[in-house]
Amino acid sequence: MTEMIVRKDRRAGRLTLNRPRALNALSHDMALVIDAALREWQHDPEVALVVIDAEGERAFCSGGDIAAVYRAGLAGEHQRGRAFFRDEYAMNARIAGYSKPVVAFMQGFVMGGGVGIGGHASHRIVGATTQVAMPECGIGMIPDVGGSWLLGHAPGRCGEYLGLTGARMGPGDAIFTGFADSYIPEAEWPALKERLAETGAVAVIAPHPRPPAPLECRDLSAFGGASVAAIIAALEAAGEETALAALRRNSPLSMAATLALVRAARGDRDLRESLARELRFTARATAESDFLEGVRAQLIDKDRNPRWSADASAAHVAAMLAPLGPDELGWEEST
Repeated sequence: MTEMIVRKDRRAGRLTLNRPRALNALSHDMALVIDAALREWQHDPEVALVVIDAEGERAFCSGGDIAAVYRAGLAGEHQRGRAFFRDEYAMNARIAGYSKPVVAFMQGFVMGGGVGIGGHASHRIVGATTQVAMPECGIGMIPDVGGSWLLGHAPGRCGEYLGLTGARMGPGDAIFTGFADSYIPEAEWPALKERLAETGAVAVIAPHPRPPAPLECRDLSAFGGASVAAIIAALEAAGEETALAALRRNSPLSMAATLALVRAARGDRDLRESLARELRFTARATAESDFLEGVRAQLIDKDRNPRWSADASAAHVAAMLAPLGPDELGWEEST
């Protein structure tokens, strides 16, 4: 079965993720196919806009397919993961900077790599089933694919809260925090896709009122603490047991690095700056973080009992986020 369905449909370029049994998890090959199609359509006068959607009701994209990265990391082949992340981030940046409208229809789970595809589109549509999250701290990783950029630009302390806990957002919260733009009931999506393909005009998108956004009323001031330890102390004082449970469950190194990444992203002028910083961590992840153990516990053995051991000190966080020298992410190919 073809993992990505790529075609031109009247005025639209169409990209459909087609791994519904795997919740449309993004493989390296899928990232390359998306990027190649966007390159091809960039100067195609027949393509006025791009529509990205996915087969199946359960997920737009549940994350990156990292099993291959895990296996390679166990074998000491760390370059495989670095190549995947580098190519994926180039694709994320191309979507964000695309000169034509990109319309993403995001149903069900939109997590990790799915945020990297849909979250940077120019027109991001969600429905009643949408559940958006960046849960990477639970597998010893950091919110990447431009996740730190989106989290860093979310209102108040939502970015720290979502990044550290991996909490899920429904459609209202996704729009409130800047991960989506428009709420449209999913029953209306097929007709809207038809109109987009027929007209090539995003003016046909007619959003419904935004659903309630519980985060809009949450007191997240505890997440303004200077460190993960300070945030935990503030949550303990406030009796915020649900958030505390997530922080006690996740990788200490990942959370410390995530806090640094989200706050650094607030000063970035462009998504690409955040992506380059994320690559510094992910390029080192299979060798120097809790990533392999997190994937083992959550996705391979599924015992849900990770034994975190990576150094979470400020010095090691700084080392994980230090420039990569000649391997630093450049943008000549994605601009």
